Amino acid sequence: MGRIMITQSSTTNRRVALGFILSTLILNLTIYPSMGTFAWANNHPATEATQDSSQPNTDGSENDMVLIPSGEFTMGDNDALRNERPEHVVMLDPYDIDLYEVSMSQYQKFLDDHYDIEPPPLWDDGAALDEAADRPAVGVSWNDAKAYCQSVGKRLPTEAEWEKAARGTDGRRYPWGHMQPFVDIANYNQGTTGWVSYTITLQPVKSGITGMSIRHGLKTGGRSPYGLYNMAGNAAEWVNDWYDRHYYRDSPEKNPPGPETGERKVLRGGSWEDEPIRLRVTARSAADPDFHDLTIGFRCAKDAKK
Repeated sequence: MGRIMITQSSTTNRRVALGFILSTLILNLTIYPSMGTFAWANNHPATEATQDSSQPNTDGSENDMVLIPSGEFTMGDNDALRNERPEHVVMLDPYDIDLYEVSMSQYQKFLDDHYDIEPPPLWDDGAALDEAADRPAVGVSWNDAKAYCQSVGKRLPTEAEWEKAARGTDGRRYPWGHMQPFVDIANYNQGTTGWVSYTITLQPVKSGITGMSIRHGLKTGGRSPYGLYNMAGNAAEWVNDWYDRHYYRDSPEKNPPGPETGERKVLRGGSWEDEPIRLRVTARSAADPDFHDLTIGFRCAKDAKK
C-alpha cells in the first residue's frame, strides 16, 4: 500500500498540503451506514428534510408550533431493537407540536409563577435568564414537564405523535434522512463525562441548521420533515406514554395512547450524551416519572383546532 510521504520541506508547505487533504475529505465524503462504507456525496445526495412538510404558522417566538396533518405513517423498525418492533402503520388525527424544545427561560418563567414546583437539581436561575436562556430546559421530571405543558394550555405529545413529527411518512432513520449524524446538525456523542455547563454542553433550541449540512445537501439542516428542531440529540424528550417494550404488538391502529398503566415513561430522541444509535427516530427508552437528569428535556403538543 502507498503512503503519503512528508519530506524535509518547509513547515508552511506541509501545513498547506495537509490542510488541502483534510478539506477535500471533509467537503466530499459522507458516511452512509446502510452501505457500510464511504460514498461520494455528489453521487449519493442526502435526503432533504422537506418531504411531506407542513408550513408552520409562526411569529418567530419560541412558542411556535407546527400543524402535523392527519394521516398514516410507519412506526417502528423491523431491523432495530426488539422494543422497536414490529413496524406498523399508525393513523393519527391532526395535532400541533412545538417546533423547539422548551427553553430554560420559558421554564424559569413557569417556576417563577408556580412556587409549588421545585426547580430541577443543579438548576441555575441566573443562567436560565441570561447566558443559557436559549438552551433546552433539562433535568425536568416527567411530572413537572406535564405540569408545564398544562400551564400553557398544551400537553405532552404521545409517543406516536412524537415519532411522526420526527420521521414524517417516508420511513427515514433520522429526522434529516438516512445519513449518519454529524456535529453541526445534532448535539450528541459527548459521553457520560461530557457535561460541563448549560452553555457549553447544550446547544440553543434553534440550532442545527447551518455549516456542513449545506455542503451535504441538507438545506434544512437537522430539522425534521415538518420543520422541528433538535428531534435528535441535545436533550432527550419525555412523551406522555407509559413504557411497554411489547406495546407495538397489539397497539391500536388509530391514535394509540400508550399503555393504560406502567412504571416508567417513554423518552425519545436521544441526547448530547448518546451515540448515534440512540438518535434514531424509532429508538425508545424510559425512566421513572420522577426521574431528573441533565440529558432530559421536553416539548409540548396540543389537539388541532377543529
